[in-house]
Amino acid sequence: QVQLVESGGGLVQAGASLRLSCVVSGGTFSNYAMGWFRQAPGKEREFVGAISTRSGRTYYADSVKGRITISKDNAKNTLYGQMISLKPEDTAVYYCAAVYGRYDSYLSSLERDYRYWGQGTQVTVSS
Repeated sequence: QVQLVESGGGLVQAGASLRLSCVVSGGTFSNYAMGWFRQAPGKEREFVGAISTRSGRTYYADSVKGRITISKDNAKNTLYGQMISLKPEDTAVYYCAAVYGRYDSYLSSLERDYRYWGQGTQVTVSS
């Protein structure tokens, strides 16, 4: 059973930084492409960014591009999301997700492609 556990959320002021973490257990982490998604109150869950299985290729949503860096530490079975210059509109529950990577550079921005999901971590940015 693959399990994902996020951490690193919190209450911060606008302009602050946060590093989100997602620890994966129960599977071979290096075989998975990973993604971050978020859901703000009253809104649908949306794509934030993704990283490929092994090549390190990343892809980000326009709304966060330049303010988030996603990385994958296969030795620690951990996905990271380093966020800077946070804005109130970044307030949301952030979820990590995993999908078996078909090849080294595989990644996806589509929620329906991901098989495994964490429970989420709350990020609140005050103005």
